[in-house]
This record gives sequence, structure tokens and C-alpha cells, in this order.
Amino acid sequence: MESSEPPWGTGPLAPTEHTPARQEPHPRVATASEGDLDTASLAALRDGQESALSELIRRWEAPLFAFAWRYVQNTADAHDLVAEAFVRLYRQREKLRPDTRLSAWLFTTLANLCHHHHRWKRRHPTVSLDAPDASTGLSIASQTASSDPTPCDEAERDEAISALRIAIDLLPHELKTTLILHHYAHLSYREIGRVTGCSERGVETRLYRAKQRLRDAMGAHLAGETAGT
Repeated sequence: MESSEPPWGTGPLAPTEHTPARQEPHPRVATASEGDLDTASLAALRDGQESALSELIRRWEAPLFAFAWRYVQNTADAHDLVAEAFVRLYRQREKLRPDTRLSAWLFTTLANLCHHHHRWKRRHPTVSLDAPDASTGLSIASQTASSDPTPCDEAERDEAISALRIAIDLLPHELKTTLILHHYAHLSYREIGRVTGCSERGVETRLYRAKQRLRDAMGAHLAGETAGT
């Protein structure tokens, strides 16, 4: 009987006891040729060629992780959510239409997973090793790791960056998803619309609202700093 669990083997998403060092990933933009490759990979996966899943993971793990990390701001959680997105792809491979745009399907699935995870975290708060300390802007991980400063550590010390990350985290799901997909995953309005299920004009409106909220939040942050000096 065919298994519904993906054959991870020793690939990039294979379970490991060690969480990779946190880094700010740089997503890439999907191209037309990648869309053709995705279509071929999906057809191969539906035909039982499990190597096709490894190819899709190789192609999409980095941009998906970049989105998840920006959304949940936790390295281990981001890896888990990306892995779950690929698990769902494998389980639903036979139900997907042959012409499914996998990039949109994967980002949509991951965005929903991130949203549910974020809501669960708010109901069950814990201390994240990646979360910046309110007073120093430093994450616990950066303070307990090597004493030598890294570019990431230097960025964490910038209170404005810390405040911006918090402001993004507090955005409603639809605004946060649209903002991350546009500014960090560099998707077009049309591609974002496929993921979020709204028109290109709707994407533009959401981006405007997200930016306005961030401007208001950062303005309050700067005003608070000025009052405290």
C-alpha cells in the first residue's frame, strides 16, 4: 500500500536534533521556467516518482523558509512549518489539478499554517530564543551564542529594527502576509493575489494599509524615544 508520508530520507528537511544557526534569508522570485519545472515535478510526483518531491524541496525550501521566518520570527518553528507544507503537498499530490501553480499553492498553505501557529502561540506564550528582548533588542540565542558579534547580532542591537519587527508581527494576518510576500519574497501583485485570493487592486490596498500601520507604529516608537531622552 502506498504511503501517505513523504520520503524525507537525508534531504534538507530530514529530522535533525540540531537547529541551524539563524540567518535572515533572501527569497528569490519564481520564473516562468520554474513554473514549467513545477508542473513537470507535480506530474512526476503524481505518477509515484518520489524523487520529484526532493526536487521541489530543493527549489522551494529557501523562499518558503524566508517567508515563514519573517512571519513567525523563530527559526525552529519556521523549519517545522515549511516541512509541514511539503508533507501536505505530498499527501494531496493526487488531488491537485495537473495545472496547479505550485508556488501559489505552497505559499498559500504555508501562510495558513503560519497564521494558525501564530494564533496558537499567542494563546500559549513561551520564550523564543529568536525573539528580541524588549530592553536590549538582543535575542536570547544571540546572547548565549558566541561572544563575537555577527552581522545578525549587530542588526538585533538596532532598536528601530526590533521595533519594526514587532510592528510587523502585530499586523493582521492578511496585511502581514501581503507585506511579507511583496517586500521579502518579492512576488508581483498578481502572484500575491493568487496566494491571498484577492484582486491586484486588493493587494495594493492591503499594502497601503500595512505600510500606514507600520508608519504609525514607528512614529509612536520614535516619539517614545524622544520623550525618554
